[in-house]
Amino acid sequence: MPTYEYYCESNDQTIEVLHGMNESLTTWGEVCACAGIDPQSASKDAVVQKKLSATSLLLKKVSAFVGGGGGCCGGGGCGCGGN
Repeated sequence: MPTYEYYCESNDQTIEVLHGMNESLTTWGEVCACAGIDPQSASKDAVVQKKLSATSLLLKKVSAFVGGGGGCCGGGGCGCGGN
């Protein structure tokens, strides 16, 4: 499951949450509920901007190489003779 960052301009805060790619959160209240945190003083109806987290992309790339996801040394084809 990818990690997404949601930014709320009204309170200048960013929260990271995990959810499926077909899901989309649109308000600060939805993001806080997904993250399991209290929205505090910010409006629950405040609009948020969804951004894909760089951490999520990095972890997928590393796991493909280390965990045998078909990348280098994970199934051959890279020419290094690993595995």
